[in-house]
Amino acid sequence: MKANCSSPGETGETGSPHPPGPQSPLHQRHLDLGSGLGRSSSWTCCSSTSQIMEKSPLQTIGEEQTQNPYTELLVLKAHHDIVRFLVQLDDYRFASAGDDGIVVVWNAQTGEKLLELNGHTQKITAIITFPSLESCEEKNQLILTASADRRVIVWDSDTGRQVQRISCFQSTVKCLTVLQRLDVWLSGGNDLCVWNRKLDLLCKTSHLSDTGISALVEIPKNCVVAAVGKELIIFRLVAPTEGSLEWDILEIKHLLDHQDNILSLINVNDLSFVTGSHIGELIIWDALDWTMQAYERNFWDPSPQLDTQQEIKLCQKSNDISIHHFTCDEENVFAAVGRGLYVYNLHMKRVIACQKTAHDSSVLHIAKLPNRQLISCSEDGSVRIWELREKQQLAAEPVPTGFFNMWGFGRVNKQASQPVKKQQENATSCSLELIGDLIGHSSSVEMFLYFEDHGLVTCSADHLIILWKNGERESGLRSLRLFQKLEENGDLYLAV
Repeated sequence: MKANCSSPGETGETGSPHPPGPQSPLHQRHLDLGSGLGRSSSWTCCSSTSQIMEKSPLQTIGEEQTQNPYTELLVLKAHHDIVRFLVQLDDYRFASAGDDGIVVVWNAQTGEKLLELNGHTQKITAIITFPSLESCEEKNQLILTASADRRVIVWDSDTGRQVQRISCFQSTVKCLTVLQRLDVWLSGGNDLCVWNRKLDLLCKTSHLSDTGISALVEIPKNCVVAAVGKELIIFRLVAPTEGSLEWDILEIKHLLDHQDNILSLINVNDLSFVTGSHIGELIIWDALDWTMQAYERNFWDPSPQLDTQQEIKLCQKSNDISIHHFTCDEENVFAAVGRGLYVYNLHMKRVIACQKTAHDSSVLHIAKLPNRQLISCSEDGSVRIWELREKQQLAAEPVPTGFFNMWGFGRVNKQASQPVKKQQENATSCSLELIGDLIGHSSSVEMFLYFEDHGLVTCSADHLIILWKNGERESGLRSLRLFQKLEENGDLYLAV
């Protein structure tokens, strides 16, 4: 089957916010980016500032954003509906997908549109890459996309060719994951299916629930964790052996500790994974014996008066405490809770920093950057860069005390933890400082990708993709290209 591929060079508008603060003046300048874009491009500041929600004064950064490197932006246009997904293909390419059912492959350096993949008839619900094995003769990387049309399509990322279309699903596939060590991939909907690289169905479960699997992660011992509504199901994959030539998948355990639907699920490391629910329950699990290490669901400020506290809980909107996304590094787990950001240190087993109003609306995606930096995006259309800074043992920004009940292994005795709780309330050892506010999208920013060399990519409900560039680096590259062009033409020697 053929994919519909576009010709190169179909980029959108470009811009350069100066600075990208909420009240930046509009301006325009023209720059020749050379042969990368195939034409001279116009770099302009996006005029969507007035459409963005007014930022809370506490969290608004000034006009001078000296620590924000992203002072140029390139607006990419190819989609005609909400762009929900971005996936990195290699060091210079990424793919985008969303509610229009198409997949677009881009050059992250130039913003050039490389391929447009058409095959789905409804919105795309999941996208992943399936890298080739080192031992495999074919080095092509595959792109797997699932859609509300109850199909999964496998694409060749280099040519855009449809490798195969799988249409045997009884429900929408909501998530995809690759188990690289076993060289298989899994699809999750109302059942769980295991597939090999040749796209043969190896085994599957029976119907799990009408809710379906919303998230999947791999854990040790050939197991995976599936989030199904309020519960987690541990599955074990059984590979063929001398005694059995067929694959099998076994339900090992059901974890029923969440009281509401699970929205986020990630691996922390080989020893633990973490889940977050719609009503703000955060649980850290042991990845080997699947027991609960820590539990928390208090993300609002406690009050000394019982009646007042009950009133706060009744008025609390679930979206204000919903845990939409996690990310982590070797030291910390970063949680997007409602409009806020929380940093939990794995070694100290406690929250070390938080910003309860990091954005004006729910935070949808977060990621760790180098140099102790964090980036977040929100339904309010903003993208913000934060720096995790050490601070003295001073009175810290209030942190919900419920957090300090949880960190530690096993269930905690609430009465015994009260003195410790009071000490830790004033002992947050770090702060999250806002160092950059990227204003460009006019609607909800769904997610982003970070390229160390090529900048930051964001996608939005405004149908646009923005490629944010390091202005200083891009200026240096333009100067280098100009120098090389003069040298090639001999103009350099004439100028000297």
